[in-house]
Amino acid sequence: MSDTALSGSKSQTARNFFTALQLDTRLLGMIGAFIVLCLVFNVFTEGRFLTPRNIFNLTIQTVSVAIMATGMVFVIVTRHIDLSVGSVLATVAAVMAVVQTDILPQFMGLGHPVIWVLAILCGVVAGVIIGGFQGWMIGYLGIPAFIVTLGGLLVWRNVAWFITSGQTIGPLDDTFTMIGGIGGTMGETGSWIFGILAVAAALWLQIASRRRKSSHGFPVKPVWAEVTMGVITTAAILGFVAILNAYDIPKARLRRMFEASGETLPEGLTMGYGIPYSVVLLIIVAVVMTVVARRTRLGRYIFATGGNPDAAELSGINTRFLTVKVFAIMGGLSALAAAVAAARLGFSTNDIGTLDELRVIAAAVIGGTALAGGVGTIYGAILGALIMQSLQSGMAMVGVDAPLQNIVVGTVLVLAVLVDIIYRKRTGE
Repeated sequence: MSDTALSGSKSQTARNFFTALQLDTRLLGMIGAFIVLCLVFNVFTEGRFLTPRNIFNLTIQTVSVAIMATGMVFVIVTRHIDLSVGSVLATVAAVMAVVQTDILPQFMGLGHPVIWVLAILCGVVAGVIIGGFQGWMIGYLGIPAFIVTLGGLLVWRNVAWFITSGQTIGPLDDTFTMIGGIGGTMGETGSWIFGILAVAAALWLQIASRRRKSSHGFPVKPVWAEVTMGVITTAAILGFVAILNAYDIPKARLRRMFEASGETLPEGLTMGYGIPYSVVLLIIVAVVMTVVARRTRLGRYIFATGGNPDAAELSGINTRFLTVKVFAIMGGLSALAAAVAAARLGFSTNDIGTLDELRVIAAAVIGGTALAGGVGTIYGAILGALIMQSLQSGMAMVGVDAPLQNIVVGTVLVLAVLVDIIYRKRTGE
């Protein structure tokens, strides 16, 4: 057999392999680009980029943008845009900060165990109201989303300033700050338990999906392909847990933790941070949003409206009220992101969330959400957020100046849209 024939045979085998796995080729491309990006930065930082410490920091830095990016998918899929999410985040963060430091302590006292719950609840309600109001102006008054949310970008940023009187509010409630990242983690044992449960849930969903397809007469993957996907999923989840557990708590902090409980740190004892609570929150949001997108009437209406608004309206979908719902969801997710961002800082500052609207839109677009509407995935947006954060963090570690970082990010965003356009033309999507 000639070298050309052998090469063609191998290429065909590879295509058959990926076809049997039924993997999204665009997702594979994104994962490949992410891996290359990480390897390049790891070389330029002399191995510091892929350390457990940096990966841990990368995950907690990605969470707030990733949470909002899941909501931005719905907004862009319905052929709208939201330029106000960073400013809404600032307003809601200010609301939560004032509630937990000024209002609730007057009635419940400082440090009450319920304060953080009520603060987040107030923030989510405020975010939903703001998002719903903007959606109402877009859906019922017919004002373009670009104009409404551009106005919101200016309005809500300055509403936040008035709420806090231009001051930094803090320190925030100790329990509240635990959802910010390094201050609140599951520990090694808790992380392994969470990882095993996540593996069990993922494998159960895979089996249930196969049974459902088979019962309805739809084609299913070969058994070897199902097993391969199960192994990949298990390795990815447990590998992620192992990496985060490998980041050890500094000795000084570990000693203070033992002293606070009246104990002495045993000689030679080390403990890993494990999975941050903020990452757990992101996972919950991702699962819920994916279920909404794929398994609910609301999700079907969102994608149907984005695919063809006129046909959706003629089929009986109330597209105006749907717009209100989509922007209300975006506002609620902005509130959760605000809680994570403020908790990570331990304060609510005037510049919190600055330029987040651009990062969120970029994450959704890089993740495969089509600006023309009708197409987008939740997992793609989260991966897009991770790529964006990795790009910025890597450049910062290499020593690239901030202006050049923004130039690179802007260039990547334009290239991502170009690649998406070319991909959809070739695949006919």
